[in-house]
Amino acid sequence: MAFRGNDRRGQKKQDLVRRNERIRIPKVRVVDEDGEQLGVLDTRDALDRAKEKGLDLVEVAPNADPPVCKIMDYGKFKYQQQKKLQEATKKQTVIKIKEVKFRPKTDEHDYQTKLNKILQFLDDGDRCKVTVFFRGREIVHKDRGLKMLERVVTDTVDVAKVESRPMSEGRTMTMMLAPVKK
Repeated sequence: MAFRGNDRRGQKKQDLVRRNERIRIPKVRVVDEDGEQLGVLDTRDALDRAKEKGLDLVEVAPNADPPVCKIMDYGKFKYQQQKKLQEATKKQTVIKIKEVKFRPKTDEHDYQTKLNKILQFLDDGDRCKVTVFFRGREIVHKDRGLKMLERVVTDTVDVAKVESRPMSEGRTMTMMLAPVKK
């Protein structure tokens, strides 16, 4: 696709960096591949110096006055940028929110099963949303739902901290648990 002025559709973000013949400004400040300032040069002269060394002239600061260009191996530069991006994403930890739903009439065995699931989620480092869902006339007994959530808090006190206290919204009562840092 030919570059037409400001029309950047269909181009990747990396391709928006101007280099070599795409630099159309008459004068640029040039930095050598070693980081030494060569001063303000004519763009043609800077491009000739880059070609002599078998490198590219890359615009690194287009908003400066005059724009700053660096003589470098553009392919190597792109590769290093890609590696930095991969390293940054590798160190990120994605925290997921898992949800466990209870009812005010949840029996003991079902409670223990769901509690084990909550403990598993917290051990994996995920936050857990605990919800008590009321159906029909159960909404009258919000105290049972609150007791259920308080019981979950006491049963998980050593592995979780309460991120948001139990709060009621319509027919549900929810709270958030977060794993304790070890």
